[in-house]
Amino acid sequence: MNIISRYISQRWQNRVSLAVQLLSFFVSVVFIATAIIDYGFTLSSEEMSYIDKVYHFVQFYFVTIFTLRLITNWRHIWKNNFVTTIVLGVLLFLSVLPDIFPAATVPHWLARFYHAFSEKFYMLAIVGIFSIMEISRGVINITRRKTNPAQLLASAFLIIIFFGTILLMVPRSTLDGVTISMVDALYVATSAVCVTGLSPVDIATTFSTEGLIVIALLIQIGGLGVMTITSFFALFFMGNTALYDQFALRDMVWSDTFSSLMSTLLYILGFTIGIEIIGAAVIWTTIHGSLGMNLTDEIFFSLFHSISAFCNAGFSTLEGNLGNTLLIEGHSGFYITISLLIILGGIGFPILVNLKNALFYYIRYAFNRLTGNKSPMRLPHLAQLNTKIAVSTTIILLVVGTVAIALTEWHGAFAGMSVVDKLTHSFFNAAIPRTAGFNSVSINHFSLLTLILYIILMWIGGASQSTAGGIKVNTIGVAFASFLSIVRGESSVTMFNREITDHSVKRAYATIFGSVMVIITCFVILVIIEPKLEPFDILFETISALSTVGASLGITALLSTTSKVIFSVMMFVGRVGLITVAMSLFSTREPRHYRLPEENVIIN
Repeated sequence: MNIISRYISQRWQNRVSLAVQLLSFFVSVVFIATAIIDYGFTLSSEEMSYIDKVYHFVQFYFVTIFTLRLITNWRHIWKNNFVTTIVLGVLLFLSVLPDIFPAATVPHWLARFYHAFSEKFYMLAIVGIFSIMEISRGVINITRRKTNPAQLLASAFLIIIFFGTILLMVPRSTLDGVTISMVDALYVATSAVCVTGLSPVDIATTFSTEGLIVIALLIQIGGLGVMTITSFFALFFMGNTALYDQFALRDMVWSDTFSSLMSTLLYILGFTIGIEIIGAAVIWTTIHGSLGMNLTDEIFFSLFHSISAFCNAGFSTLEGNLGNTLLIEGHSGFYITISLLIILGGIGFPILVNLKNALFYYIRYAFNRLTGNKSPMRLPHLAQLNTKIAVSTTIILLVVGTVAIALTEWHGAFAGMSVVDKLTHSFFNAAIPRTAGFNSVSINHFSLLTLILYIILMWIGGASQSTAGGIKVNTIGVAFASFLSIVRGESSVTMFNREITDHSVKRAYATIFGSVMVIITCFVILVIIEPKLEPFDILFETISALSTVGASLGITALLSTTSKVIFSVMMFVGRVGLITVAMSLFSTREPRHYRLPEENVIIN
């Protein structure tokens, strides 16, 4: 009897817990939708009163739910995330104090702090954090139900694109007298989240400062990865420790072990924010006083372009992108900084973390040797195989690209520039096709050879698990190593004294084949839909969209609505990953526990 009563009690507890989670998820979505309306439209006093009522309802709802969870789950909170929970709880309770105790009742020396707690921005920030936490909790609960991770990733990107489209369509996001269609807003939002840079409208003359902030946030979310942000909130704020959660989240951020999962997420966020702040500071020193902006505009310009460059997005707030006449000559430091940010973003977070760990180890090792302290045995393989492939291939592509562009455009598109500017723009234009989408000299001024090189670099892209697109340098490296192994008659594929698994080789060839098939299919469809456009221009734009580059020969604004939708889909596929999208559309098969008879197929 006791067993039955416990079973019924546990069943009801599960039902109540599920109902609360669903309600919290719904309330969080309502809060975000209300904030979008409040932000985007000019509302009457009556409409604002309704908005404020929704805000206060959500605020007191979270206070109530937080209190109940604190009482019922205090043991779990004490063991896992006590400090974080208490800090967030205090901040939440402080936001409701002005509604409970009037300001006149507090001492004079507390009035200034008390006034800060009553600010609308403070309340929105705290409630917004709790809303994101609840949405993250919902996403993690979906992963616990063993949803296909590929479907989860694709769905997360689609949700962010949807909200981004709405935010870009609201009146406050555009300049006075400027309106943007839903298709164009969808195109720009997709381009920003997928860190591409293609746009059917001129960014500088279409969007207001608020709209540019939305674009920057979409770029940042897309660059970090939707699941990276969700995973961080889930682990940091909620302490999820279920085994399946750990497996799912580990695979999403490519962490080596469970113990390093949280540190990997922190590295991703830390590297991103740190590099972008440093990049913005350096950019500001290179443009200060030269663009006719005030200090606030210069700081915003620097932050926006640092985010856009590191995330490989290619968006710019200047008319004519980075080929603006105020920048094109005499700003080598600016273009080199942008190039370095692009390269760092294109290398990828796991590789940056691995390089950091290797660098710190060698510094400690050298310091111990110099000071005579006992040092551990030198480890020869600190750099992982992925790191070696990505770094070496990136260097080769940069050197070859810089030399080739300098040779073909020295007396062409770069004619009239100083030697320093010519070398700078050669390096810059070798970096941006992989896959940033900025432009200094107009691409239309380049020779056919340079454009063909652009296409090759765009198709290859950056490193895996980075903000870049393309088929990835890891894929090219593995495919080339496989080619060499066949030519040499070797039975296995090796690189840097490591044998590459058959799964990696198969995935590399599948990625190359799938990319070529998608490019050919979309190119043929677009040639039929857009008969007035040059086929080469369409091919260039197709590869640029699928590789999330953003380079264009100027046909984006001339595309029909149908073509814009097709390009939006290509950018989405390019950012999420062709294999990931394909896996989300098909159910995975159970592995066979037997082998079929083998037979050779005549090839070549």
